[in-house]
Amino acid sequence: MAVSRALRRLLRIRNLEEEQSRRALESALGDLNRLESALAANIDREIRGRRLIGASARTGQVPDRIAGIEETRSAGHHAATLGPKIEAGEGEIMARREEFLMKRVERRQAETLIQETEAREALEAARHGQQTLDDWYSSRLYGERAEAQPPMPKDK
Repeated sequence: MAVSRALRRLLRIRNLEEEQSRRALESALGDLNRLESALAANIDREIRGRRLIGASARTGQVPDRIAGIEETRSAGHHAATLGPKIEAGEGEIMARREEFLMKRVERRQAETLIQETEAREALEAARHGQQTLDDWYSSRLYGERAEAQPPMPKDK
C-alpha cells in the first residue's frame, strides 16, 4: 500500500497554509514596525517643537513660539492616535504567530503520518522479500533431499 495521493495532497496543502500564515505574520510585523517608526518620528517632532518654543522664548519671536506650540500639540495628538494602533498591531501579531505555529504543527503531523506510512511499507516489503528468500531456500533444500534419497520400492 503506497502513500495515498490524498495524504500527499494534504501535506502540500499544509505547506501552502503554513507559508501563507508565515507571510501574514511577516506582514503584521512590518506594519507594527512602521507604526513604531512613526511613533519615534513623532517623538522627534515633539522635541523639535519644544526646542522651537525654548528658542522663541530667548529671541522673543512669537511666530516661532506659536509654531512650536502647534508642533508639540500635533505630536501629542499623533501619539494618542498611534498608541491604540500599536496595541492592536501587537495583538494581531500574537494571533498571527499562534496561527502560524498551529499550521506548522499540522504540517509536521502530515509529514510524520507520511513518514510512518513509508516506514511501514518498507518494513512490509523487507518482510515479504525475506519470506520469498526463505521459501526459495526451503524449496531448494527440500529438492536436494528428495534427490539424495533413493526412491522407495513399491510393494506389490
